[in-house]
Amino acid sequence: MGGGDDEGLIRLIRSEVCSLSSRVEVIASATPRVLDAINSGKAYKEAFEELGCTNAHFMHIDEQNPADTPEHLERIRQADVVFFTGGDQVRLASFLNGTELLRLMRHRYRTENIIISGTSAGAAIMSDSMIYDGYGHYSLIKGEMKTTEGCSFIKHVYIDTHFAERGRFGRLAHAVAHDPEYIGIGLSEETGIIIKEGDQVEVFGPGVVTIIDASEIRFSNTNEVSENEPIAVENLKMHLLVHGYRYCLRERLFQAVPQEPSEEVV
Repeated sequence: MGGGDDEGLIRLIRSEVCSLSSRVEVIASATPRVLDAINSGKAYKEAFEELGCTNAHFMHIDEQNPADTPEHLERIRQADVVFFTGGDQVRLASFLNGTELLRLMRHRYRTENIIISGTSAGAAIMSDSMIYDGYGHYSLIKGEMKTTEGCSFIKHVYIDTHFAERGRFGRLAHAVAHDPEYIGIGLSEETGIIIKEGDQVEVFGPGVVTIIDASEIRFSNTNEVSENEPIAVENLKMHLLVHGYRYCLRERLFQAVPQEPSEEVV
């Protein structure tokens, strides 16, 4: 989810992808201050519990509490859902990248029936590369948009959050123009995506998801222009995705989601 009120995401996880007995692990490491992170983690744990998920837990990982403990590894082996809260995506990725805990999460995500989810920073870390800086029109200046290593649950996608609300079109467009093999996904607040089979992007929530595709650009000066100079790009494609439609990442295809036939009431 792109941030904001995330009750819809929690309800979606509860109603569609897990049962009351499913084990949920909340990780709030993106929150900078220790006390705030603890309070955030406990609040999300309680939010799941209020919906009937009595097997929800908070996993405390920070400077003083490393990821790779026997307890944490065992809890992830047993988890049905992992939920990353918002905050600072660079901070969150720094605690996870290179750890056995993250390798275990990725292995289970690719081979087993586990849900990996997150809001705001917790969504931004999902791909192998992520945007972490770039503000307004300045993000279309070379050097102002910055990327770094994500957590690699999926690949060749940039996921940006608070997209419409914070004017982040420029930095997502810049990112995919610089790396045309990547697809940009901009998530508005209270709106998110479900990625099925590592390919099919479907929307939930009331807002719009922006897809930016640079695979057919005819010209870009991003590799030639000097630092602090504006970029130029020709033939950048954009799609606006809402609930009821999906985008296939491999085929780069926009299509309606097939609807189940409704039963006639006699």
